[in-house]
Amino acid sequence: MKDRLSLYPPIEPYDYGFLEADNHQVYYEQCGNPDGKPAVFLHGGPGGGGGKIVRQFFNPEAYRIIIFDQRGCGRSMPHGCLEKNTTWDLVEDIENLKKKLGIKKKWLVFGGSWGSTLSLAYSQTYPDSVSEMVLRGIFMLREKELKWFYQYGASNIFPEAWQYFLEPIDEEDRHNLISAYHKIFLGDDEEKKLNAAIAWSKWEGSTSSLSYRPEMAESFSEPKFALAFALIENHYFVNKGFLEEENQLIEKGIDIIRSIPTVIVQGRYDMVCPMTTAWELSQNWPEAELIIAPSSGHTAFEKEITHELINATNKFGSNND
Repeated sequence: MKDRLSLYPPIEPYDYGFLEADNHQVYYEQCGNPDGKPAVFLHGGPGGGGGKIVRQFFNPEAYRIIIFDQRGCGRSMPHGCLEKNTTWDLVEDIENLKKKLGIKKKWLVFGGSWGSTLSLAYSQTYPDSVSEMVLRGIFMLREKELKWFYQYGASNIFPEAWQYFLEPIDEEDRHNLISAYHKIFLGDDEEKKLNAAIAWSKWEGSTSSLSYRPEMAESFSEPKFALAFALIENHYFVNKGFLEEENQLIEKGIDIIRSIPTVIVQGRYDMVCPMTTAWELSQNWPEAELIIAPSSGHTAFEKEITHELINATNKFGSNND
């Protein structure tokens, strides 16, 4: 690819703080241009946290970049808390953060993986708050998607990583691995819980890029990160994303957001969130632009995917009405 776009240079926040939300303190930060086009970044997981590098998907001269760590993870407190931690709690946090920061006009919503799910849930709840969307690695928490990654499917592509994922679970409980992990996470054995959390988290870190990146697998294995990531993901997956029905976001709610300009970027060889979900979303929502990265996996930091995401934010960044 000629003239491939890469991440903008690192920047630091000009503002940060906490949103009080039920029993949670939700960390947020603002970067870039205070007078620029407002954009909110919705991280993956759930439970993944925002991180510093995601600031670099936006032109800091064009955008007022808002990043926050969803309930229970990253820099939000209390760490790993599952109480009052549902999709719809997070949707309200997004809108309340918009109000807290005094953003009266619409803002761009950027979300990948679970962040794409949350972006759709938010935009379908508050369509008048959203100017555009940039979505990546589409994930709808449907049974077939969860089984692909946590029961049978991706295991055929990454058998060595899968073996490590299976280790914390007794043979007789492996017919439903999400449920088996859930029992451990609800138990009182803290050492067993931590070891299981690391195995759960490392599985995703080992499968997110087209070429195996040991540094990614190891970063997902850091104990504090892994504990929140695994417990919160499992909590959401056991509860099917707290959706009223499985196809709520991908079918029922599309008419609400049909007119919102949207770019969908999907890696052809995404093993975490296979392309069929992005394809189905595109079929239901032909007004959105689907861009397939032909030689990429799941992570936003595959070079093709990074290029397409920044191309999208650059395009939308020129409109700051």
